[in-house]
Amino acid sequence: MDVIELLPRLHLLRFPVGQAYFWYDGAESTLIDAGAVGAGRTIADALTALGRAPGDVRRIVLTHFHEDHAGGAGEFAELSGAEVLAHGLDAPFVRGELPGPPPRFEDWELPIHAEVSRHLPQGERVRPRSVTPLSDGDVLDFGGGARVVHVPGHTDGSIALFLPDEGVLFTGDTVAASPVDGAVIPGVFNLDRPQLLDSLHRLAALDAEVACFGHGDPVVGRASAALRRAADSHPATG
Repeated sequence: MDVIELLPRLHLLRFPVGQAYFWYDGAESTLIDAGAVGAGRTIADALTALGRAPGDVRRIVLTHFHEDHAGGAGEFAELSGAEVLAHGLDAPFVRGELPGPPPRFEDWELPIHAEVSRHLPQGERVRPRSVTPLSDGDVLDFGGGARVVHVPGHTDGSIALFLPDEGVLFTGDTVAASPVDGAVIPGVFNLDRPQLLDSLHRLAALDAEVACFGHGDPVVGRASAALRRAADSHPATG
């Protein structure tokens, strides 16, 4: 796993599939997404290498329930004592009470998904003991007030997190950066692609300087302009 400093208070954790982020408020930390099965110990070791401790992490905020984002949440929660939070529509899938609905793949996505799946770790997933449900408009106590933005489409309970005071936006898989040229694009492997495009337009209307994606290189500087270009290329349906 690679650990990359994006800002003095923000680190990117890059896994073989997907990525997560640390945000720091003094001695307290927040983890946004938690990697796949087995990532909990890797995340704890990364924190230690940064001169911090797992117990410094107060909360794990999950942008959605998919394996590459929520698979390590239960393990890291046990190591750190952190609270796990997810949108109320995705929380039952994170807890393992119900199987999450599979994406509705476009034909061209099928071979890509097969290749991605080959790189996902296998093993028994540790489920969080509890998951605090979130709703659109909730404000979390980090980054000067992190606003929960409900962005359905990738999953019904997908969320983004926007830190207005910092100009930082965590998009989850609603938005991605192309591995070919770094262009900002709509996310793939969606439950409802038209709904996802509407959510992309909602995020493009925010005044973000930095955009942190679930897959692909973040945009550090003038992120809202990059998001608007992506939105302009993919008209909303609503």
